[in-house]
Amino acid sequence: MATPAKYILPDLPYAYNALEPHISAQIMTLHHTKHHQAYVNNLNAALLSLATATSKNDIVAQLHLQVAINFNAGGHINHTLFWENLVPASSPSADSSSAPKLISALSARWGSFEKFQEAFNAVLLGIKGSGWGWLVQDLESGSLEIITSEDQDIVPYLNDKGAYAKGIWKVVNWKKVEARFNGGPEAVWGSLVGLKSSI
Repeated sequence: MATPAKYILPDLPYAYNALEPHISAQIMTLHHTKHHQAYVNNLNAALLSLATATSKNDIVAQLHLQVAINFNAGGHINHTLFWENLVPASSPSADSSSAPKLISALSARWGSFEKFQEAFNAVLLGIKGSGWGWLVQDLESGSLEIITSEDQDIVPYLNDKGAYAKGIWKVVNWKKVEARFNGGPEAVWGSLVGLKSSI
């Protein structure tokens, strides 16, 4: 039986309290050490079970494990991207001027950067329960859209989604987001590109 890849919880590129007052140290600690760690642990366990099921040619077990692998890999991927897309408000990367091409594209699509933020916040606040809001780009047309996905349980600001949606704009790592915008799919996935190919 081949040993599956083992994933680890990535270190945060800043301290747990570095995003305050916009995101509290309590929330950051909870989501990094508890939620994200659980996704990593559960993903590794599911991949090990899948390797065992594969070695035994147990198709039923393999099929059942796909749900756990997709859910936990999604939690690991989403949180990793999230941590990388944030930066302390005092950082030059938190200034939207560090993403000129992206801001220009957002303004062209929504009329202004502020109108994009309003549209994104409205989508976030419309999520029932837990989920994610995403700015995505269609690879063929290049058009930008705001979409949502369910689950991966983020409980921002102890469920005060309005304050969270307003405050997060102060800690977005625009330099990182600009690099993802300009770099194509590989730049979006970064260190997670290996995991992308296995889900």
